[in-house]
Amino acid sequence: MLTLSSRPQLSILQTFPMKASLPPLLDRLWLIEQGLVRTLTWNRQGDVVTLGIWGRGEVVGLPLTQLKPYQMECLTPVVVTELPLGRQSRYGQDLLLNHLWRGEELFAIVQTSSLAEALMSLLYWLAKRFGQPTNQGLLLEPVLTHQQLAETLGCSRVAVTRMLSQLERDGRLRRLKDQEKPLRARLTQPLKLNPQRAGFRRAILLPDESDVTGPTLKAKG
Repeated sequence: MLTLSSRPQLSILQTFPMKASLPPLLDRLWLIEQGLVRTLTWNRQGDVVTLGIWGRGEVVGLPLTQLKPYQMECLTPVVVTELPLGRQSRYGQDLLLNHLWRGEELFAIVQTSSLAEALMSLLYWLAKRFGQPTNQGLLLEPVLTHQQLAETLGCSRVAVTRMLSQLERDGRLRRLKDQEKPLRARLTQPLKLNPQRAGFRRAILLPDESDVTGPTLKAKG
């Protein structure tokens, strides 16, 4: 896990609602204090391409990319502060390194040839970063919709929905129903994330197996 150096005093907190887009700033980054942000672009066919999923203590912003268009979508209500681009501190360097590492991890996941393994790797990647451990495994709240999972992996929503059902039948994951609240009460610590839920979006319970994500990925926290 990346241990950030002592952070400097930053600007005032700013809040953005779910589904809003963070304003692009030419000379500043957004430091996420609360919530989740997805960075994305579009290819020539008009399909969404997910560039990253970012949470508390991570940065997003126009200076980190040369892609156009570039959008920073709030997956949940988000609280951010502005971080000047020219800040040459150890703290700023750590933030940029973390951004690079997370991007490499996601790139490795989407390059997996098997959709089943890519989806499992993506779910574990999200659960290790934004989920919570329980006595039955890792609990991942509904961070992404099926459509957003599909956009991250470069496949169709139908394919993701079918694969989730197949993985559940195979016993590789479990999708919790709303009435299964006793499990959530046994969390080792309070949930970091509780986004608004809609329709098929259900929490996922993943077995606590260290080798599921494959040899190319190592959790950094």
